[in-house]
Amino acid sequence: MSKTFRSALALAVIAAGLSGCGTVNEKLSAGMGDYVPQWAGGLPADAPPRPGTPQYDAYMKERERKRLLPAADREKEEQAQKGATGTTSAGAVR
Repeated sequence: MSKTFRSALALAVIAAGLSGCGTVNEKLSAGMGDYVPQWAGGLPADAPPRPGTPQYDAYMKERERKRLLPAADREKEEQAQKGATGTTSAGAVR
C-alpha cells in the first residue's frame, strides 16, 4: 500500500468513527442530564419533571391550579410553603 492510500484510509476511518459518536451522544445526553449532580452542571433541584412522565402531568395540574387561584390566596400559599420547608436564598451553594 502506498503512504497516501494509508493516510486516506486512516482519515476515512477516523471520520466514520467520529460521525458515529454524534448519534450515540444525542441519545445518551437526553437521559444523562437527570443523573449528573447539580454542581457538575446537571439539572437544578427545582427543575420540573420531564414531559411524558406521570410526575409531569401532576406538576402541570398543580401549576394550572395555582394559576387559577386569586393572587392573594396564591401569596398566602407560597408563604405557608416557605415557612413549612424553611428554605431561604441565603443557603445557596456557591
